[in-house]
Amino acid sequence: MQPIDLLVSARWVIPVEPVGAVLAEHSVAVAGGRILAVLPAAEAQSRYEPAERVDLSHHALIPGLVNLHTHAAMSLMRGLADDLSLMSWLKDHIWPAEARYVSPEFVHDGTLLACAEMLRGGVTCFNEMYFFPEAAARAALQAGIRAALGIIALEFPTPYAADADDYLAKGLAARDTLAEEPLLSFCMAPHAPYTVSDRTFKKVVTIAEELDLPIHLHLHETRHEIEDSVAQFRVRPLERLASLGLLGPRLIAVHAVHLTPGEIELLARFGASVAHCPSSNLKLASGFAPVAALLEQGVNVGLGSDSAASNNRLDILQEMRTAALLAKAVAEDAQAMPAHQALAAATLHGARALGLEASIGSLAAGKFADLCAIALDGPELLPCYDPVSHLVYSAGREHVSHVWVAGAQRVREGRLLGFENLSLDKRILSWHNKLAART
Repeated sequence: MQPIDLLVSARWVIPVEPVGAVLAEHSVAVAGGRILAVLPAAEAQSRYEPAERVDLSHHALIPGLVNLHTHAAMSLMRGLADDLSLMSWLKDHIWPAEARYVSPEFVHDGTLLACAEMLRGGVTCFNEMYFFPEAAARAALQAGIRAALGIIALEFPTPYAADADDYLAKGLAARDTLAEEPLLSFCMAPHAPYTVSDRTFKKVVTIAEELDLPIHLHLHETRHEIEDSVAQFRVRPLERLASLGLLGPRLIAVHAVHLTPGEIELLARFGASVAHCPSSNLKLASGFAPVAALLEQGVNVGLGSDSAASNNRLDILQEMRTAALLAKAVAEDAQAMPAHQALAAATLHGARALGLEASIGSLAAGKFADLCAIALDGPELLPCYDPVSHLVYSAGREHVSHVWVAGAQRVREGRLLGFENLSLDKRILSWHNKLAART
């Protein structure tokens, strides 16, 4: 028999590729951090001799979830300013708090907290947009989670950088320093059309093309954003970005709530992706993204949580359910975003937007063993006629039992591994006391 590192056997293995596949009584064989094979459990038992064997008799095993849009360090501001519109929330509360407190230590500790929450909810990869990416990288590596780190750009100064050129220079230096870390990748991350100039956008496009990086930015999140763009530039934001060369398969348009049919067709024609953040859109009253129309046109739609300050959960299982339900209600079509499509949005489609679909997002030989096991045996999950339906409409992050990233176990029986000596509770209490005093 062939020696391998790990053999995970489950009641159901849901590989996401091919579309609609549900494999009963199957196993995933892992060697060197990658998937060696997905095969019937009986065959796996006779073929492999694993160093570790995990049998999950009441579980669905799926690819690790991909959070396509986060500001992880803002977990330290969870609940700091609730029930406000986006611009009031930003200008009156979030930006002033950031100006006073954001530092490498703030980013490290907030990101570490976010990583703990995401891993426990089955997330194995997150796409990050925030300051001090080296500090976020250090936290992600400590947690053992995969991260796509944003090289951010803004026109105004913050504790991280003085101007747009300084942001880009520091982000590129971080990329050079961390280029050899296998769990890390990078995106260009200009914040939004209302905070980034034409000159900076042109630089971002040039760098993205030279380095082959995605471009991750907030776009068409609110009606106010669009009205301001028309007043200042005489065009809607997407048209402005198209004229600057940003529209293409690299683009990850975050939120994309307020779109005309022509704009949806434009995103589809240029192969852009959308990071759909339904809970954040609801909480900030931004509106309802036209997800069914985007999917009908063939736009790649992944799921993001946004920050814990605007959501207030980094919970992609919840986003999956909310996205599917909202898509049906907005389109007035019960068949909009069916369960398998919602699961793909939470996994493979997010990986595709990040340019990582060859490495993660589905359970296939050669891909990294980023795995999530979800127990489907509680009374709230019985009977189970269709495990994919249960994953989307019934299960929650409390049912996540096991998580692996590149074959390394990060959650076992619902308990985080590797956080025992990081003093996370003490770190978070310290930041809570500082921010509460300001409030």
